[in-house]
Amino acid sequence: MSLRGGDPAEIGGYPLEARLGSGGMGTVFLARTSSGRPVAIKLIHQQFAGDDEFRIRFRQEVAAARRVSGAFTAAVVDAAPEADQPWMATTYIEGDTLAQRIAAKGPLDGAELRKLAIGLAEALRDIHRAGVVHRDLKPSNVVLSPEGPRVIDFGISRAADQQTLTMTGRVIGTPPYMSPEQLQAPRGVGPRSDVFSLGTLLVYSATGHGPFDADSPYMTAYQVVHEEPSLGAVPAALRAVVEPCLHKEPGKRPSADELLVLLRDLPTDLGGSGAVGGAASGRTRDMITQHHRPTPATPAAPAPVTRPPGPGDAAPLGRRLRRRWRPVLAAAVAVAAIGGGVAAMKTGGFGGNGGDGSPGTAAASAVLPDGFASWRTTVPAGQEGIPDELRCVAHGDAVFCGGGGVVATRMRARDGSRVWTAKSPGVPVQGTHLVGATGDTVLGYRFAAEDAPQDPSTEVVALDADSGRELWSAPSGARSTAVTGRSQDAVVAGSAVVTVDGSDSRFEARDAHSGRIAWTTSFPAGTRCAPVLAGPRLLAMCAKDAEMDASEVRSPTLYTLDRATGELGRPLAVEGPAVPLGVADGRLVLLQVHMEGTAMSGYDGVARVDIATGKVTYARLARTYAGTPGMAGGTVHISGRTGLITAFDPATGREKWSRQTSVEGASGPVAGADALYFSSPTGRVVALSPSEGRTLWSTDPQADGLTGDQNASPRVTVVGGAVIVAATENTVFAFDARKPPKSG
Repeated sequence: MSLRGGDPAEIGGYPLEARLGSGGMGTVFLARTSSGRPVAIKLIHQQFAGDDEFRIRFRQEVAAARRVSGAFTAAVVDAAPEADQPWMATTYIEGDTLAQRIAAKGPLDGAELRKLAIGLAEALRDIHRAGVVHRDLKPSNVVLSPEGPRVIDFGISRAADQQTLTMTGRVIGTPPYMSPEQLQAPRGVGPRSDVFSLGTLLVYSATGHGPFDADSPYMTAYQVVHEEPSLGAVPAALRAVVEPCLHKEPGKRPSADELLVLLRDLPTDLGGSGAVGGAASGRTRDMITQHHRPTPATPAAPAPVTRPPGPGDAAPLGRRLRRRWRPVLAAAVAVAAIGGGVAAMKTGGFGGNGGDGSPGTAAASAVLPDGFASWRTTVPAGQEGIPDELRCVAHGDAVFCGGGGVVATRMRARDGSRVWTAKSPGVPVQGTHLVGATGDTVLGYRFAAEDAPQDPSTEVVALDADSGRELWSAPSGARSTAVTGRSQDAVVAGSAVVTVDGSDSRFEARDAHSGRIAWTTSFPAGTRCAPVLAGPRLLAMCAKDAEMDASEVRSPTLYTLDRATGELGRPLAVEGPAVPLGVADGRLVLLQVHMEGTAMSGYDGVARVDIATGKVTYARLARTYAGTPGMAGGTVHISGRTGLITAFDPATGREKWSRQTSVEGASGPVAGADALYFSSPTGRVVALSPSEGRTLWSTDPQADGLTGDQNASPRVTVVGGAVIVAATENTVFAFDARKPPKSG
């Protein structure tokens, strides 16, 4: 890509020709030596130049890269680690990264896979012989050059005889490719840790997914440490070599030299992987709401209850499931505070709720809020030390956010100042965010504290929008989310909220402000259901109990759900598994999930449901696309882990455009004025033109966190001309869409 305004003309006497990319620590440029030899120059971001810890890391990177000059790495040409803005020049290696190759064309097989495996093992041998441990071997750090694979980026490597630097105690790395010891005791990491990472990378190369992939990086980290790898799709000959690389104990893994011998004995034709790659009702109780500025309190209206739940509705299953995940969180905390923030397992979370007032809703006007100036804030969580990501909705100048340990908070769009905050006392569930908001009510989730077993494990809570006062709360189910693949089982429909009761047996519709129940509707016999909004229509999406118990929702059924009475319409069967995305041309659009055994590997088709006629039409995608789906402007989008964003026509399944971006682990899209916004957990944002996906601008990260999580709901909210972004560690920031933060 071409140089941008503000980019230097030269670095260290090397004239710059183009910008190759930008990462968390610096920007990489293409330059030339005086003899015309191309080099890649990494320039540390200015904000880090004065940080002693980053300078130490950069000096360490330069030293490690100088020590490693094998045929399968990039040699250091020049460097100035002590410059005002440090830089390093290495041999320029032309070619796509392994991540880009897999995203564009799918997994490798046969001779191509064998060549990659041997080349990477040789690179690892050279690195280890130089006394260096790479510590961040992952697909984006492998370049597929015409001469073979090259390992790059020694940014967190170390000499084997040096102490490991972990920034202010944080574990640095990428969980799907980190070894158990790197997660548990990073200062003791040795060469066999790289062997483990190479094993995970080879599984990814052969199948398009890692051996420990999960719905969140935190759950992935837990599985790396405690669970067996998923190797069913790996060709048998390669699996026999990879399996010992993934042993939990470093001493039982082969060395790079031993691994190279094993790989050279592999047959030329490894065979295909079979994978297709590229993604108590009405109850009110006291809750502490922190007021950041006095606001008039509105008295809570009474909450009459019809058909109150009986003793048999105590939701033992929901409680068991919630308790089941809490040890997972505790284990993840024990493993590492990855990126500075830890949260529990995520069960889905596609595109907010897609309904009225749902997270990600974009305002139509491009006018900035009165008195607006760029701002950034962090919302304190209820559970000390366990922040998460928030999701936000806007009503006028008010921005309501919630998620993790925050039921909801009200902020001013113009400056991010908080009016009130209501915290959740229990362990947060990652991916479960704000339910939504009406004109006078905000609805969020509350999780029970560990020392309050008598409380419902999960509740939907209604708060007065002006004062933050709790109006009512109701137990919420724990299983219905598996039907839709989302992490929330409540939707805001106009002035009402529709929830699943605590026993996972019926829908309950309430007036959002008063909590007065309008109707309840039992699920069809032998099923579990979740509410879905399709424009103005309310639907029930249901799955058979047997499929739910087997964690294989293969044949979901849709019913219309009368918003006034709760009456169920006729059933509409859909080929599944499928996840609802939104509405295009008056039809509900669902993405069909491609399964490999019991594991999801991406999306391979689109289903459209005409609710009025009951007709369901299907279109196949050209291949299976892995990533996070979303919908805007009647177009389906899938954001790959490595930043590749692809747009599809939901009627035909044909690809409209595909754009490689710098935003890894992006969620979206959210539509603004002539732009689609995608963003990552680190707060990196990219704006694309809706028609052809042209990059309008992108920003650098704004928070320290992990990228690469899938199926997250959109993190951007548009308030006129202001872009409000939620990021990791309960960070929220805002800027003028016409003046985005400069990248690099």
